[in-house]
Amino acid sequence: MEKADVVIIGAGASGLMCAIEAGKRGRKVVVLDHASKPGSKILISGGGRSNFTNYDVGADNYISGNAHFCKSALSQFSQWDFISMMESYGIPFCERSHGQLFCDKSARDILNMLLEECERYSVSIRMSCKIELIEREAGHHFLAHSSRGDFHCQSLVIATGGLSLPDSGATPFGYKLAKQFGINICPTSPGLVPLTLQPQDKARFSPLSGIAVDAMVRCLDKSFRENLLFTHRGLSGPAILQISSYWKPGADIIIDLLPDSDLEEKLLAEKQKGSGLKLKTILTKKLPKRLIASVIEETKLEQSLQEMSRDSIKNVVDGIRHLIIRPNGTEGYRTAEVTLGGIDCDEVSSKTMECRNVPGLYFTGELLDVTGWLGGYNLQWAWSSGWTAGQYV
Repeated sequence: MEKADVVIIGAGASGLMCAIEAGKRGRKVVVLDHASKPGSKILISGGGRSNFTNYDVGADNYISGNAHFCKSALSQFSQWDFISMMESYGIPFCERSHGQLFCDKSARDILNMLLEECERYSVSIRMSCKIELIEREAGHHFLAHSSRGDFHCQSLVIATGGLSLPDSGATPFGYKLAKQFGINICPTSPGLVPLTLQPQDKARFSPLSGIAVDAMVRCLDKSFRENLLFTHRGLSGPAILQISSYWKPGADIIIDLLPDSDLEEKLLAEKQKGSGLKLKTILTKKLPKRLIASVIEETKLEQSLQEMSRDSIKNVVDGIRHLIIRPNGTEGYRTAEVTLGGIDCDEVSSKTMECRNVPGLYFTGELLDVTGWLGGYNLQWAWSSGWTAGQYV
């Protein structure tokens, strides 16, 4: 049996950050993970460039059954703290749209930084280590039985992530452990995930695969304006991924294909001038031809503005700016970037990440019922929650 002060299960973003901070405090830390290499999700995040945080981070960028829970950790270790850490290692990064920050070179720069910090503070990382059983012992200590031996610790941190991207090693381990200790779990579902379409809409829109447009997408009083991408299976792109975290089965999404447009006024002005231009001539200057043909009837597109009534023009504009689609579902955890729901935040201290009813047991990162928007918010939550737990384990 190996004894440690802290055992962390999960060598991802929050687990490694927690290990570093605990190590700084002189704690003997062991990190265990079933995968062969650490940080797999870090490496694939942001298309391999890691969207590691955002210049603008606040509680409003997160979805949780407890809207205030994330505030403490985010304030204890903010985006500015992680940026400072990056700068201390000389890792070059850049800002993209909406305050998103990416590595200039590779996400591996961040993983290497974390692993170097772990080495600096004598953190032991054991990969290819499958956890077989967790037992709680007297004095609030824990015993982890694994394929690489038994580990005894005072503090046990579960940082195994959610169910998203199973090909990268995601498992339900954390949820099963929570159930073992009687901890409530909020229902989980895929988040930041492409939406699939009903058969009739799939037949209508699949020929548009590859087309991307700037769009405003609304659902259940929430809206996002970013690119929308048509795919063979349905809808994707940042705007759809964002709204997917709010979409519920049976709900409609409303798409404005020309946000901020004064299309109706322009069409009516052209009609007033006596323009003989066909409707499709004007619309194809604003949107791809195939997209227009999928939302407006061909007979209308062939009409000149002079032939069209004001009501007909209004209906055309409404079809472009108020396109209603009822998704069939999502692509599921296979392609979802995050998991909605998870460990009930009411079961955990927001200041320490320690379970209220199981002293010595901590949860961090995606396992908790805290889900960020697209744009670096989920990695920031991993850094913040891991850092916070690291101050107390």
